[in-house]
Amino acid sequence: MRKSRLEITDRDILDEILSKQVLCRLAMADEGKAYIIPVNYGYRDNCMYIHSAPEGKKIDLIRNNPEICFEVEDGVEITPGDTACQWSTRYRSVVGYGRAEVLEGKADKQEGLEIIMRQHGAPEMIHFDEKNMKALVILRIRIESMSGKKSSNWDENKV
Repeated sequence: MRKSRLEITDRDILDEILSKQVLCRLAMADEGKAYIIPVNYGYRDNCMYIHSAPEGKKIDLIRNNPEICFEVEDGVEITPGDTACQWSTRYRSVVGYGRAEVLEGKADKQEGLEIIMRQHGAPEMIHFDEKNMKALVILRIRIESMSGKKSSNWDENKV
């Protein structure tokens, strides 16, 4: 990272960011071109879980090449300045790489959905409709590497 003072190296902070956010951007390779989409997710034990229809472009790309990149941001806030060049953005972010796998078994789907729903604030003991469970798959992304960054004004008091 060019500005090493902005790098987040503390694994606990990276886990905190991934554990409290609900939207990530998932990037895949599409015949040599980048393809990126926003998805809801859940995070646990160095894995991200995403629900999906069992067919479609995202699934086709992952089945063809499971290598992915993801990005999650935290606390994004525009900070105005007196002149245009003094405006800034306050944020923290995590970018990572991993391998996605398609989970189709009932127990795996149940576990993945519970992880996603807990991250989104749902109560424990969630019931999932059997018909809906059959109509989806869960993607589990095993994170292989990640790095974090914060804006230079992250530690300043919020306005």
